[in-house]
Amino acid sequence: QVQLVESGGGLVQAGGSLRLSCTASGRIFNINVMGWYRQAPGNQRELVAVITKDGNINYEDSVKGRFTISRDNNKNMVYLQMNSLKPEDAAVYYCNARTWGMINFWGTGTLVTVSS
Repeated sequence: QVQLVESGGGLVQAGGSLRLSCTASGRIFNINVMGWYRQAPGNQRELVAVITKDGNINYEDSVKGRFTISRDNNKNMVYLQMNSLKPEDAAVYYCNARTWGMINFWGTGTLVTVSS
């Protein structure tokens, strides 16, 4: 099992920045991909950004150039720096870890609210 704990959500004005953090514990040696997904009310959960253990990154198109994902394998942490936030970025953000065996683990989510 892998446990994920997020932090860093909150309320920010449009144009502002937030940094999300996620700490993994448990059977962390099995983790390959870590990343962030988000779910706004009435919408499906969607990928925001993911990073593999060796540093390959993929972003959802709407966040490219504004969000930066990074990972510290020594600390078992993944981060999401979010700049130039827009009201449409408001959602619950979930940390995700996927093992080499393609098993997904999820955090409980952290709420990001963006006021216009």
